[in-house]
Order: sequence, then structure tokens, then C-alpha cells
Amino acid sequence: MNRQGDFIWYELLTRDLDAAAAFYGDVIGWTVQDSGMPGMDYRLFVAPDGAMVGGLMAMPAGMPAPTWLGYVAVDDVDATAADYVAAGGTQHMPPTTMPGVGRMAMLTDPQNAALYIMRSESTETNTVFQAADQATPGHFVWNQLTAADPDAAIAFYVDRFGWRQEGSMPMGAWGDYKFLLSGDVAIGAAMGMVPGGEAGWQFYTHVADIDAAAARIVDGGGQVLQGPDQIPGGSFSVVAVDPMGTRFGLTGARA
Repeated sequence: MNRQGDFIWYELLTRDLDAAAAFYGDVIGWTVQDSGMPGMDYRLFVAPDGAMVGGLMAMPAGMPAPTWLGYVAVDDVDATAADYVAAGGTQHMPPTTMPGVGRMAMLTDPQNAALYIMRSESTETNTVFQAADQATPGHFVWNQLTAADPDAAIAFYVDRFGWRQEGSMPMGAWGDYKFLLSGDVAIGAAMGMVPGGEAGWQFYTHVADIDAAAARIVDGGGQVLQGPDQIPGGSFSVVAVDPMGTRFGLTGARA
């Protein structure tokens, strides 16, 4: 079973499910299959190694823009949701049990960054997220939080999830890029606002060839906003938007 603070699922809410399935399938190499959930069109992104790594569904009425959301494992969904609100966060979906899946709630932190929290019914440890130095194509490898006050954001998540902040990378006038760990695993980082950036969480997926993936983004009607840029460890990263305008990130080596 995944421990409290692990990222265990990712979900794309978008306007055009078929277009999104085709785009991400081409860019990342995911296949898409129906979840079999009765009464709803919920699809599953499947990595090349056969692991289910994310969900795909239509954005609900009234939602202002398509988005990617992450799910974080917690031991007690109800207690964590109440603690979120008491600490200045907002509850958007109350704790809800989905039979066969688990109990979950959707919340935003005090700076309005959205996440799901979840207690899975499965006792197996999933590999949706993989440490960057052990990653295989199609798996998520990094979770980046951009906030107006990154130190306050870090303190909020350390208290809720048991994460710790260790190490940083200077970004000049924009402050430090501060690394976040769950246990001994680096799961992402928090940073302040930068020109062209967007507040909230952004998730990165590993690909085998970053340049080929960047070319497929453009060919598929998306846009590369930044990169490929070299990152610590020798890999490269890309920040992009899909054809529906949803931001996402990729990491990978150059061929």
C-alpha cells in the first residue's frame, strides 16, 4: 500500500476526450481504455509497460478551464479534509467513497492549488509515480508547485502530508527552486511565480526521447512553451500545452 504523501493517481479533465486521448497517445505513447465504470465515460491512460497511470474525463459544467489534477494518498480522508479547511484550504468535493476504488475528496490549499486526497481500497503499492532516476516511459516523475508564497505552501503540505523540504536550486531574481520529498523519494519542488508561469500544480511525465516528443506536441496541435532545458541529472524538460490549452510537462533524455 502507498504511504501517506505519495502521489498515486493523475487525472485530466478536458473538453474533448477523443482529441485528448489521441494527442497524449501520440506524444507520450499512452494507450487509452475504458474504465468500465457504470454510468460515466471515464477512460484510463495506460503506459507502454501496461501500468494504468491516469484517468481522462469530461470537465464538469461550470469548470473554467481544463486541467490536470493529482491524487495524494492519505490515511484518513475525512480527517485530512477537515484539517485542510481548518488551515485555510477549501473543500470542493466532500469525502466520497467510490466502491471498488476508495474514498476521496477534492480540495484547494490556501493559495488555491487543487489536489485530490485519497485512501485507496487496494492494498498494492502502485507505480503511477516513479522516482526520476528509475523512471520508465509513460510514468509520472515530478510534481511542481508554483505559488505566490512558496514557503507558506511548503509548510502547509509538510503539515498535511508529512513531506519534507530538503535542498534547493537558485533561480536568480525568482528565488529558489525548493525540492520536496516523501520519505526518501524526491517527488517534486515548489517555486515562486515566474514570468509566463501559472500558479498551482504541474505534473511531468517521462518520455524516451524529449526532442521527438516535443516535435509530436507541435505536430499534434499543441505548443511548447519552454525547453527542452537541461535539468539536474542530465535529462531535459519541456513545458507545453495540449490543443485544449492544458499545461503539462515532460522529462527525458536526448537521443
